[in-house]
Amino acid sequence: MAVVERSELVAALRLTPGRSPGLRDAAAGHCFGWERLAAERATQENLQRLHELQNKLYADRRYAVLIVLQAFDGGGKDSTIRRVFGAFNPQGCNVVAFKPPSLEEQAHDFLWRVHQHAPAKGSVAIFNRSHYEDVLVPVVERSIDERVARQRYAAINDFERLLTDNATRVVKIFLQISRAEQKRRFEERRTHPEKRWKLDLADLAKRRQWSAYHRAYSAAFSACGTAAAPWYVVPADRRWFRDLAVSQIVRAQFEQLRLRWPVLDPRLARAVLR
Repeated sequence: MAVVERSELVAALRLTPGRSPGLRDAAAGHCFGWERLAAERATQENLQRLHELQNKLYADRRYAVLIVLQAFDGGGKDSTIRRVFGAFNPQGCNVVAFKPPSLEEQAHDFLWRVHQHAPAKGSVAIFNRSHYEDVLVPVVERSIDERVARQRYAAINDFERLLTDNATRVVKIFLQISRAEQKRRFEERRTHPEKRWKLDLADLAKRRQWSAYHRAYSAAFSACGTAAAPWYVVPADRRWFRDLAVSQIVRAQFEQLRLRWPVLDPRLARAVLR
């Protein structure tokens, strides 16, 4: 297979607004013609560029970037944050992991706990899971009906439009793994003492709901894929390709912001240092 160039890879992974992929297991291992060594070299170039761009974003302070990471359990959200977003200066980056809502959070609207973590101008926020969990999980568990789900997706679109209208670039990435790869990763967690803490009974219960979560994600992609905040589906069975794809997507988003270095205050230019 011919290699899909980096400049074309982002478009290949972007979902058309209003449409949803089939999320076939075979697609989770698709590498678009890339070999591992070439992908790792390209990833390193991307990470260096991301480091530079984030510094410029922090200095510019006209834009913010919100990165939403969603995946099935074992999909690689934590390692993506470590291996890709480790390129960012922590001073201008905040990672938020959304767990099941607390009693206080349940007493508010479902976006209350999310909005307070939206990034300020000049900064990056990475959501490890996100506001989408408050629709996906209740839909699968049947604690909300289709009418409420539609209302929540409409609220999410309004929320993301509010962010984009206020100079926040919203980048939504779904890391797709196959059922076989999830099984392999769960077995690895079960047999390695340093990884056992990552596996619990809830993970196994959700694995039995694989098809239901596929349907829920398909509905989310269809309802909340917009021109301003599209979804990207990244094949994530192979970590080295996942890292390339995610770094390329985020790099492309940064490069569209037309970042600039602030102009030096004329008084500083004229100041005499002693």
